This record gives sequence, C-alpha cells and structure tokens, in this order.
Amino acid sequence: MKYIYIPFVIFVLLVLPEIIGCDKNNTHGAYMLSQKDLKQTNEEMLIKYGNEHSKRIRKGVEQVSKFWRAQDGDKDAFRTFCLENFVTAPEELDESLRRLEISFETLNGVLLELRRQMQWNIQVDTGPNLPIDRLMANFSLASHVEEDLYKSKIAFFVLLNFPVYSLDEVLKEGPKWPRQKWAEVRLAQRFTSRVPSDVTQEIYEAYVATDDYINNYNIYMHNLLTEDGQRLFPEGLRLITHWGLRDELKSQYMDAAEGLARQKMIYEVMKHIIFQDIPQVVINNPEIDWKVYSNAVIGEGANNRPEPNTRYERWLNVFRAEKKSDHYYPVYPTKIERRFNQDREIPEKTVENLFIKLLSSKEFKRTGKAIQGRLGRELEPFDIWYTGFKTDLKYSEAELDMIVSKRFPTVEAFDQSIPYILVALGFDRETAEFLGSKIEIDPSRGAGHAQGAERRSDNAHLRTRIPATGMNYKGFNIAIHELGHNVEQVFTLNRVDHTLLQGVPNTAFTEAFAFVFQSRDLQVLGLTGKRDENAGHLNNLHNLWATGEIAAVALVDMYAWNWLYAHPEADAAEFKAAVIGIAQDVWNRYYEPILGHKDAPILAIYSHMIDAGLYLPDYPIGHIIQFQMEEYMKNKDLAREMERMCIQGRLTPNLWMKGAVGADISVEPMLKAAAEALKVTF
Repeated sequence: MKYIYIPFVIFVLLVLPEIIGCDKNNTHGAYMLSQKDLKQTNEEMLIKYGNEHSKRIRKGVEQVSKFWRAQDGDKDAFRTFCLENFVTAPEELDESLRRLEISFETLNGVLLELRRQMQWNIQVDTGPNLPIDRLMANFSLASHVEEDLYKSKIAFFVLLNFPVYSLDEVLKEGPKWPRQKWAEVRLAQRFTSRVPSDVTQEIYEAYVATDDYINNYNIYMHNLLTEDGQRLFPEGLRLITHWGLRDELKSQYMDAAEGLARQKMIYEVMKHIIFQDIPQVVINNPEIDWKVYSNAVIGEGANNRPEPNTRYERWLNVFRAEKKSDHYYPVYPTKIERRFNQDREIPEKTVENLFIKLLSSKEFKRTGKAIQGRLGRELEPFDIWYTGFKTDLKYSEAELDMIVSKRFPTVEAFDQSIPYILVALGFDRETAEFLGSKIEIDPSRGAGHAQGAERRSDNAHLRTRIPATGMNYKGFNIAIHELGHNVEQVFTLNRVDHTLLQGVPNTAFTEAFAFVFQSRDLQVLGLTGKRDENAGHLNNLHNLWATGEIAAVALVDMYAWNWLYAHPEADAAEFKAAVIGIAQDVWNRYYEPILGHKDAPILAIYSHMIDAGLYLPDYPIGHIIQFQMEEYMKNKDLAREMERMCIQGRLTPNLWMKGAVGADISVEPMLKAAAEALKVTF
C-alpha cells in the first residue's frame, strides 16, 4: 500500500493543480492560475504592447494573479482583464493616478465620517449609553470596501499598472524617487491583502468592544479607603485606567506631605487590575467603598467577586480576530509583521534593539540613582513615572487646576481658544486661524484622543474630558498632546501635494509632534517663568527617564504578542500569567538593578495593550524622534519648521527624518545629552 501512496501524493501535489487550474502554492484561498496560464497571458500582452514593457507586464500579471479568486472569473477572464486594462501611455497612467487619488480621498473620507458618526455616542459624552449605541458602533461599511474594490476590478487595475515594492526595495530605492513615484507606491501598497468582509468586520467589532470596555473602566478615588477608613482623595475624582491613575500618581510628586501615601494606594489599585483580583463591583461604581490593601468592599450589594480576567479576554479577542486575517496577507502573514514592516516600515528587531540600547545604557542607570538622591528615600516601582526633573512644575496641582479651569470652563471655551493656543505656541495668526477652523473639540468618554480627517472638506476632531467644574490640569495636558496630533493631521492632509502621501511615516511621528506640544503646555498658560539655571539639563534627564519607561512597556507589549503567536490556543488565565511573567521579566532585566522590587508587575498596566493592537512601540519611538526634533529646532521657528516637516508626507521613517532634521532615528542624541546633564548637575 505504501508504494501506491507515494505516487498518489506526487500526483495530487504536482499534476492535479495543472489540470484544475490551481497553483499548488495556493495557501490564501485564491483561484490561482497555473504557470501555463500566466505564461500565455504574458505572451499575448507582449505581442499587444511590445517588449519594451516586458518588465511592467510581468510584474503586473504576477501581482494580479496573487489575489484573483474564482468569483473574479476563470483563466480567460483573467487574461482578458490584463489585455484590456494595461496602460502604456505615460500621460494616461498619470491621469489614472490623479483620478484614483481624488476618488480614494473621497472614499476614505466618507467611510471615516460615517464611522465617526456611528461611534459618536460611545466615544463622546452625550449622556448615558443606550443599547442601540453599541449596535450602531459595530456597523461598518469599511469592512466591505476592500472586497468591493476587488470585485469592481479597481484593485486589479492598480495591481496591473503600479508595482508593489518590498520594504527592502522601498528603503533602498526610495531616496531616489520623485514625489509622484512615491504617490504611486503608496497607492499600490493599499492592495497587498484581500481580507474577506466578514473577517474585517469581526476585527472591527473586537476593537470597538475592547475600546468601549477601556473607556468605561473608571475608579472613583474618594471611595478608596485605607485600612483605618481614611479617604486620601477628594470627592468626585473619577480616574480612567491607566491614563488617569498614572497621571494622578505623577501629580503627587508635588505634594511632599501626603503624596507618597496616595501614590502607594494608586499602585495597589494598579496591581489589583493587573492581577485581576479587583472586585468587579468597584469598577465605574461610585456607590461602593473599597479597602484597597485588604481588597475588601463596603456598601449595599457589595461583594468581593473579582473581575473574571476580562482584561486579558478582551486582549485575546483582539488577537483572535487579527489572527483570522493572517491567512489573507501573503507578504506580512502576522499582525506583528504588519505592525512593524508594513505600518511602521521599521523591522521589529531594529525597534527592539533601539529600546534595549536605551534601557541598558549607563546613562539610564545613573539617572535612576539621581532620582533616588532627589527623593531622599528608597525607590518604589511607580517611580518609573518620576516627574521631579521637570523644573517648570513649581506649581501645585491645585494652582494649576484653578488656572486651567478658569481659562477653560467648558468644551466650547476650549474650542474657541484653539487659535489663541496656537499663537502662544508660535504660529502666526493666519495659520492659527486656519488650523483652528479645521479642528473640532468633543467631550470624551475616554481619556481623550485625536482623530484626523481623511478628506480636505472634513475636519479633525479632538476628544477631551472636561468635568462640570471646568477643565483640570491633567486634562489640559492631555488635550495639548492631542492638539499636536490634530495640527499634524491638518497639515499633512491639507498642505501635502498628494493626498496619497497624506500623514507621516508612522504613528510614532505624530506622537513626536504631540509630545512637542505637550512639553509646552505651561507656555500656553503663560507660566514659564519659574525655571532654574539647570532646567535644560534636568529636562534632558526627564526625557531619558520617560522614554525608558514607555520603552519597557512597549517591550512587554511586543513580547506578549509574540507569546500569543506561539500559544494561539491559550485561554485568558494562561495569557494573564504570561503577560504578568513577561512584565516581571522585563522589570527584572532593566529596572530591578536600579529601583529594586524584584518581580514588580507594573509594566503590565497600560490600557493600550488591551485595545490598540501593538500600538505602544510608537510612543518611545515618538519620544526619540521628538528629542531629535527639539534639538534641531533650538533657536528656530517651531510653527514654520513643523509645517515644513509635515508636508513631506508619508515617506519611509529615516528618509523623512533626514529631510526633517538631517539624521536617522537614533537614541544617541538623547544619551549624549543625558550624559552631559548628569555631569553638570550630579
């Protein structure tokens, strides 16, 4: 029997595909054409169009064949499509690009505007959510668009006429390309996958549900009790995890008397969230008191039943949904590869090495020791968020809250102030008015975020939390960060030469601009006078320490996704144990030698891990880019330089950086500045 089996396998693998018109290498659900079919199509096209187009013909036919399905037609339909839709005249190809660019701007814009409206009530604070709000939020026409672009043959036209380049090719050849060539490349890159609409919809719904979970994960701080029943936080203080908890903890460095006790309590809350032994009843509930240290709840209907690993189940749901699409990405078949090679255009190993170099540096270790000296106590795990180097913060939280709330009592007041804020940052009046007209402010349910537009007739949106008592300083600081995103978004859509190049190379670059704005929040308030002679050096140490913190968190995010791909069948309990273990391992490698506290889990608290799909590495890269930008822009006009940098559009990261500041992305400038700061100040 075994002698019959071997030839039969050879027949199935090698002969049968030629008979039925399928390629033995088809692993993506395609109706793949045989090599004979492709050869025949190429030969007929060469006869029709001439040998001078042989390279483009061969590339185009190959690209179309990768995504051709049975529903698109048989081999004759494939051949006919290629013969009838190949463009050779340069002026016709240019006009085709122009018309596609205009149409895709409209398509992308309409889809975003519809999604924004359908999600409005779960993202914007319009009052209590209704059941219909979540149903509407799950509605998305976008999940069907990619497939419709293939069904209509628009995608195939692009693939036939515009080559898709690998990351290696883009990095090597990109510096020589003119702007229109870059637009052609970005157009073709849109069609490197063909994900079925039901899979796209499932991914969309997973993110919507997880985002809703995070947006409503609040802790009422006045309800937290010490073991002897004391309340350390004021009434009405509701903090979202992790942003609100972290920022409140950071603000307590300014309170020498009671700040440490509050910080320790917040850290205990964070540990309960990470370990998922937080009582379910205290989440987003102002009616229940909670003794944090003994994990006991008090109040009518109170019970200690813990949250049932929901945090990790939500993360798993995102992973499972994303993994279902892997099958349809022949070039980048994992979410990890798509995030780094496709979205960021920086290989994962390059990013990891960048972070490790910073965290392993002697400058980072010495900065930690300097913090211990400044605090005059043993360091705690939460000192990863130490803010004491920021010499501008000579104001109490109460002083800053009073100033901000008086200036911005409502969302409308903040909205009307945007042009004035931009003028305070150095923008001329005309540009500030233009930017202000393109940015709308919404009251956010979550911590706040920025959403750019996709067509020039639309506006960017900034979401921020403003309590009934007026905006507080933490909210203002976040809002100025988001405003940096919005300004970048407006420039890179409205003042770029090709909308196909809209945006910046990747999310890290828009984060860099957001950090540039955020670092100037006190300048906006006119509070920059209280500085000491070493302010610049101390700020450089702050930058290094803050970048190291988020770099370590990003490593946890990266390692967790790699663990998921190695253990795709894991349940929430197994994944929770893995994430905590990864966080502890990263802590022990880079922080335990500086701060102590072996196996501290604090690096696992970030909400981005749960609902943002490997977003976190963009933050430390953004900090690194911001530092290089700031160094370059010293004694230069911020507004003019920002616009100049932005209108480069979506080039590759290092090419963009060379155009912006004349150098590749590197941690060396940050480390060099920190070394000088340590030499001068400690």
